[in-house]
Amino acid sequence: MPSSIDRLTIIQPDDWHLHLRDGPALRDTVNDAARHFARAIVMPNLAPPVITTAQAEAYRQRILAARPEASDWQALMVLYLTDNTPADEIDRAVASGNIHAVKYYPAGATTNSDSGVTDIKKVYPVLERMQKLGLPLLLHGEVTDTHIDIFDREAMFIERILIPLCLQFPDLKIVLEHITTEQGVAFVSNSGDNIAATITPQHLLCNRNDLLAGGIRPHNYCLPILKRSNHQQALINAATSGSAKFFLGTDSAPHPQNKKESACGCAGCYSHHAAIELYAEVFERAQALDKLEGFASLFGPAFYGLPVNQKTLSLRRAPWQLPASTQLGGDPMVPFYASETLQWAVVDGE
Repeated sequence: MPSSIDRLTIIQPDDWHLHLRDGPALRDTVNDAARHFARAIVMPNLAPPVITTAQAEAYRQRILAARPEASDWQALMVLYLTDNTPADEIDRAVASGNIHAVKYYPAGATTNSDSGVTDIKKVYPVLERMQKLGLPLLLHGEVTDTHIDIFDREAMFIERILIPLCLQFPDLKIVLEHITTEQGVAFVSNSGDNIAATITPQHLLCNRNDLLAGGIRPHNYCLPILKRSNHQQALINAATSGSAKFFLGTDSAPHPQNKKESACGCAGCYSHHAAIELYAEVFERAQALDKLEGFASLFGPAFYGLPVNQKTLSLRRAPWQLPASTQLGGDPMVPFYASETLQWAVVDGE
């Protein structure tokens, strides 16, 4: 049911899970990210991955050079965890002041994750150092065993990997990224203040029918994969609950159209052409627009120990149609929710 509110002003939001890529695509993705957001946690799964502080610093400089003129948008860097990451690299990361987390990918779980961790116990010394220094661990929470159903991989990760991990490192700050299941919501809700989760627009707006019913829709294909509608509703309830344990992370992941519409389409949905507007759509449908500011602008900084942004962002009720196609480094790209109509638009110049 639409709300009676026609205008909404919130503290400027941040994105706590973003893929920017590198090279020619960088200017397009950074320009979109900087339109309405102040900061973003930038994923390190480039090819090759960003595994050292020096590589992260160099990547950050390329990102900042791609910002629109006069933009003060900031990239918050992340290291890519491997079986061979030395614990001393965590000291260098923290000392840099620009690296805000370390990312765990199970080897082979998603795009450019082949260098990821093969056994969580191999990185226990690194996790011990992170716990000591307060550097958060960002988890792609899926197991990769080929015999486990793709729709069950998040729930199995929680049972097999995450619960033992939390027992081993009870004070380690952990973000279970892009949660997709009732089990993910329940685990985070029932955990201590050191455990949080991000939720994407695609997992709030879509379920697996939007991927598979009536034909395969490759531009809705992402990992973790879209789940049943009951899981989608659990995510909506969590995002709009006002709980500080759940905050905005788009997992916006660009791929050219020909890479998505192929025999083996890439996983990832690009949402930064309209990210905050997509979330506003979800919160209005849930009659929870008053909870959007906390989810988008307050809870993430509190978890990461960063100041809240000083600027504000205004949206107004003004139906508009998303573009059918955008550009990615000179190639056409079909963004998430392409050609759909949204009810909220950002008021430019405020």
